[in-house]
Amino acid sequence: MIPEWQPIEEPKIPKAVWYVVPVVILGAGLGGYLYYTKSKAEPPPVVKTAPLPAPVAEPPPPAIAHPIPEDGDAAQPALPPLTESDGPLHDSLAKLTNAKSLDQLLVPENLVRNIVVTVDNLPRSKTAVERRPVKPTPGGALVITSGDEITLSEENYARYAPFVSLVQSADSKQLAGMYFHYYPLFQDAYEDLGYPDKYFNDRLVEVIDNLLATPTPKGPVKLTQPRVFYEYADPALEGLSAGQKVLLRMGNANAALMKKKLREFRALIAKGPQPEATTPE
Repeated sequence: MIPEWQPIEEPKIPKAVWYVVPVVILGAGLGGYLYYTKSKAEPPPVVKTAPLPAPVAEPPPPAIAHPIPEDGDAAQPALPPLTESDGPLHDSLAKLTNAKSLDQLLVPENLVRNIVVTVDNLPRSKTAVERRPVKPTPGGALVITSGDEITLSEENYARYAPFVSLVQSADSKQLAGMYFHYYPLFQDAYEDLGYPDKYFNDRLVEVIDNLLATPTPKGPVKLTQPRVFYEYADPALEGLSAGQKVLLRMGNANAALMKKKLREFRALIAKGPQPEATTPE
């Protein structure tokens, strides 16, 4: 028997649901609107980064303490390249001194470079013997031995007489003029030595001042011989620079003549007053 059709009752939705559904829809719409407007009104936060450091300026070149004058002598020949300067410099020196004595004492190769190296080394503890522009002083050190005491002999000082005589024969003004003429070559050699930002004439004045500060010993100079070579018994003398020790080996009389010539030359190449002597000559 077929049952008669009856309408199916739809489930009843509680009244509370009818209140909730509009609220949910309204809330979702309002949330979407607020999100949209907020995203349009507020751009994404900007991440602040530390400012880049300002570029470090290159330090200015050191000031030149003792600039030399420009070579204004038009009669002077043009400067040769540094590698070809031995002959011209030798000839210029020969005109200022005794040419024969010059040839006996001067090492004719690499003159400019060897002068620069030796000048730079004189205030140090040692010099490069193979780079000296003059030949070694003939003979060995002459000493006097009395028991355990060793002193430099007066005869030792005569070994340096030819060199001192050669230096004395040069006119200081003419020597300075020749130095000014060849100065660009000396500067080039000094820069090649590893001082691209320094001025050779400033170094030369500094070296001269070091030599002028050489003390003048009173009485015989005592030595010791701990090894092959002699050393000064007085630690103060042994601690002097290589250039100052050369003046000591010359003896007081020769050293005084060399200091006199150095002061004359310094007055011509340097600005400012002469340094005061530390000890009486």
